[in-house]
Amino acid sequence: MTSRSSPEATHLAIHLGEDEVLTGEAVALDVQPTGVLLRAVGAVIDILLSLVLMLAALLIITGPLGPLLPAGAQQMTLIVALVLVLVVLPTVVETTTRGRSLGRLAVGTRIVRSDGGASGFRQALIRALVGVLEIYFTVGVIAVLAGAFTPRSQRLGDLLAGTYSQHTRVAPLPPPLPPVPPGLEQWATVVDVARLPDRVSRRLAQFLAQAPRLAPAARDRIAAELRDEVSAFVFPMPLADPLTALFGIAAARRDRELRALAAQENRMRELAPILERVPFGFPRR
Repeated sequence: MTSRSSPEATHLAIHLGEDEVLTGEAVALDVQPTGVLLRAVGAVIDILLSLVLMLAALLIITGPLGPLLPAGAQQMTLIVALVLVLVVLPTVVETTTRGRSLGRLAVGTRIVRSDGGASGFRQALIRALVGVLEIYFTVGVIAVLAGAFTPRSQRLGDLLAGTYSQHTRVAPLPPPLPPVPPGLEQWATVVDVARLPDRVSRRLAQFLAQAPRLAPAARDRIAAELRDEVSAFVFPMPLADPLTALFGIAAARRDRELRALAAQENRMRELAPILERVPFGFPRR
């Protein structure tokens, strides 16, 4: 999960993407909400566990505890057991684990507030109470319909509690590209890769990541095709075989972007003292 600060003091416009949330500190969080299918898988695991607990409570109440309970007390005990299993237990588990459950742990998700913070007791209680209606009484129909028509696949309990389900498992970062191949260091200082489109750059990065696992014939053929495609956007082209040339182009583009990011960070560091002296808001005309 990445964060990008958005200085509220300078009244800059904040453009939030579909998978971003804005915290109370005006920080845009790039998160990935859970889809309906993955939420359903986790919910099925939790429902099966609840059914097992309810069945065990029913067998205990009607079996060993039956003769010990006063007349008419079995129904009341069953109701209390249902409340404990369907409301109290999910609330306690979600509160103590900060938005997790056995099903969510299995599929790699957790419940968070709309601002990205951890879910608390109030949110867990609202979700559990509404869940009795939308999950158990309607066999999950309301939850699935609500999740299908909300941007973050939120069920009715999430909408009322101000929460949604968030992925906690992120894909591993790809291995870093090697440096500029030997013999191309001088070329890398003068090459122009600014016109290389992002779509071509992505295909180039995917090919270079898979190149060690490809057969030599297929690798050389794809490398030659990619070099011909890239040559329209890179000048001058390196005098090397196609695979080495592609590694050099990718490394040069990476180094160029790193230098641009470092320069931007330096400019922001120089502007920070000035922004701190800017008064909040603007005077009215």
